[in-house]
Amino acid sequence: MELVTPGIGLIFWQTITFVLVLFLLSKFAWRPIMASLREREQSIESALSMAERAKLEMQALKADNEKLLQEARVERDRILKEAVDNGRAIVEDAKNRASAESTRIFAQAKDEIENEKKAALAEVKNVAATVSIEIAERILKHELRDTNSQQALVQDYLKDLKLN
Repeated sequence: MELVTPGIGLIFWQTITFVLVLFLLSKFAWRPIMASLREREQSIESALSMAERAKLEMQALKADNEKLLQEARVERDRILKEAVDNGRAIVEDAKNRASAESTRIFAQAKDEIENEKKAALAEVKNVAATVSIEIAERILKHELRDTNSQQALVQDYLKDLKLN
């Protein structure tokens, strides 16, 4: 039965050995173990807080990136709108210039045609006058070969002048 129930001496020596091991462990092992555990706990907490800060920074960077992307889209849209407006303005200006130029060319051509028409009419009048004078000269030369006819013609002209 001694195996089942230990003796008082055995319990005493086991207790003294346990207390001695406990004292030695607390004196030499518990402090370094606890210090390393505290250090590990602090490093884990620090790593967790750094991870949380990194997560917050990543969220802030993501928000900044989204904001920058939105601003870039707005700027792109503004530049595209400005380019389209400039293109339309250039086309409109080109149309206006072309219209003004065509109007100017048309007016210039009309003036040139009018001038050419007047010059042609003047030429026709000059030719007609020259031809009329030549015809009248030939007729007068033919009719006024004698002096009596010349005298009668002069008298007729003088009468017409006095009447007018």
